[in-house]
Amino acid sequence: MSSPGSVRSDERLRLFLALRLPPDVLDAVAAWQARELGDGGRADSRRIVPRKDLHVTLAFLGSRPARDLREIVAALDAATTGAPPIALEIERYRETRSVGMLVLREPGGAAAELANDLHERLEALGLYGRERRPWLPHITVVRFRNQRRSQPVPTRIGRPLLGAFAPSDAAVFLSRLHPSGARYEVLETRSLQRGK
Repeated sequence: MSSPGSVRSDERLRLFLALRLPPDVLDAVAAWQARELGDGGRADSRRIVPRKDLHVTLAFLGSRPARDLREIVAALDAATTGAPPIALEIERYRETRSVGMLVLREPGGAAAELANDLHERLEALGLYGRERRPWLPHITVVRFRNQRRSQPVPTRIGRPLLGAFAPSDAAVFLSRLHPSGARYEVLETRSLQRGK
């Protein structure tokens, strides 16, 4: 794990903020991927997201100067302090042209509150531009190499993968692009159990 002080201030970092998932959720989703999506072999037009990279994105910041990292961490710190408990449930599988995802339901709305608070703080700092579409809590489980696919991947949720769960914490991630896919490194984490 790196810290904000371990990168040069003029270096460009590809960053995003996300909720991390506890081990039992990672295990359940990875088992579902293996059962429903296969291994995404070399000849396949899809790449299964590895267990260690599964997360719920709060905000994708893109390429930022490393000097912005301190303010980004401070925004995450402020947004997570006193945030209400988050409970998420896997609702369904959905595909776009480039990814397949497990869409999450959150009856209490606490994750959406956290995402909105974080977006507002980052926008006020000039570090983020909110997307036009509303924030959708989801776990990306597969990425498609060929965006012109004509057939959806046949998948089903069937019985619930697991009951309601809470994320383990929130984190600032560094994403490094490689030919085999992005590699993620956690730079900073913040507990979601801190009081007001």
